[in-house]
Amino acid sequence: MTENVHETDSRHMPGNHPEGTGDRDGFARIRAVEYGYLDETRHIYLDHTGAGLPARSQLSAQTDRLTRGVFGNPHTDSPASAPTTALVDEARERVLRFAGADPAEYTVVFTPNATAACRLVGEGYPFRRRRAELLLTLDNHNSVNGLREFARARRAPTTYIPLAGPEMRVADEAVDAALRGRRGGRGLFAFPAQSNFSGVRHPLEWIPRARERGWHVLLDAAAFAASNPLRLSRWGADFTVLSWYKVFGFPTGVGCLIARTSSLALLRRPWFSGGTIQVVSALGRWHRFAAGAAAFEDGTVNFHAIPEVRTGLDWIESIGVEAVHDHVARLTARLLTGLAGLRHSDGRPLTRLYGPRTTARRGGTVALNVLDAGGSVVDERIVARDSSAARISLRTGCFCNPGAGEAAFQIAADALRRTGRDRTAVTMEDYLARLGLPSAGAIRVSVGLSSNTADVDALLRFLEDAYRDRSPSPDGLVPRTGC
Repeated sequence: MTENVHETDSRHMPGNHPEGTGDRDGFARIRAVEYGYLDETRHIYLDHTGAGLPARSQLSAQTDRLTRGVFGNPHTDSPASAPTTALVDEARERVLRFAGADPAEYTVVFTPNATAACRLVGEGYPFRRRRAELLLTLDNHNSVNGLREFARARRAPTTYIPLAGPEMRVADEAVDAALRGRRGGRGLFAFPAQSNFSGVRHPLEWIPRARERGWHVLLDAAAFAASNPLRLSRWGADFTVLSWYKVFGFPTGVGCLIARTSSLALLRRPWFSGGTIQVVSALGRWHRFAAGAAAFEDGTVNFHAIPEVRTGLDWIESIGVEAVHDHVARLTARLLTGLAGLRHSDGRPLTRLYGPRTTARRGGTVALNVLDAGGSVVDERIVARDSSAARISLRTGCFCNPGAGEAAFQIAADALRRTGRDRTAVTMEDYLARLGLPSAGAIRVSVGLSSNTADVDALLRFLEDAYRDRSPSPDGLVPRTGC
């Protein structure tokens, strides 16, 4: 029966957990009850920017729902399709509530991930030479950097705003100068609410400032939303992109574009597909797009996964986003203090940090390199190998953010252009040699809802035990295939 499809065993309802109090004891109970599989498998998970982890109650809720109802393809009316359509619609409403977005002003488009949401904007945005350009901060995920290829195809320029200083922030003056525009045109301004490289939280005040000057704004909230409130009705981004597995771990394969309905109307899709059209003719060779979100959701939406977005959001909000924020900030402070205190016997630092040294205006993502006894960077592949052996999951490499990496490693633009033109450079080692880099990337440690102080302390002990007063050899490392 349709009216019963939303019922779930109360034992698995996220809001019924007594641990959702938001205090430190509450987070200890959350770890034990919902993420106990970490300690049961003796796994130290410190890659929350890469992916959040699912609570056990989320997984139980999906099992209960799927085994107590019949859910069919929503592209029709039937006893199986009607409950599916209702669940997807409820998930849209739940997303808007989580994002603090007025349903009278915003539309939710479900996508496979944040990358697909960016592509929807890039392929449909009306870039034009001298009239609609692309403006990016140097700190951006490649899913956003890739928008420049859509701009290039329409002969619209792309401008990067540089990063400044050791904290790897963007100066307000540089943003203001870029928003004024050197060509007199406007266009699309895209930046991350929180850097997936350094953890820097960029000012959301840029959004109304840009819109007042005629720009549309794309906000990458993928790394931000797991521990910060969005409040889009306050900040008013035209396009906001997210991947839900980064917020609460499960399901994967579902992201979304939260768009101002008026801004969504500006996008012109270069093709149509199943589900996106109201009516189409093969012989007549014409089509009419469906209204609203349906015009942007190619094929059949992931109707088994999308309802679990609501379950995940219920879980996060049962704890409180502000409480998660404070929890992550406490752990980040402990991590930063501990890293600063790691030294070799001669007093030399054991790590080199990229980005803010305090928790002010930053999230729980910390990028660093390990330094050996002689002060040289330890190859990140060594750290990946050694940390894996210690059952510590962290991230090594470039993190799909080349601009932040280039700023962190202080690579000159001329050297980058010269290397890009060098057709004799084939392997990653060739590129590194020409740029004079000791390593291909950094180490990224990121804490989240399921993390605790024991995780942070275990990482600090590992770094000290493995690298203090040592210069590990890179012998035997597998060649890099990419970054």
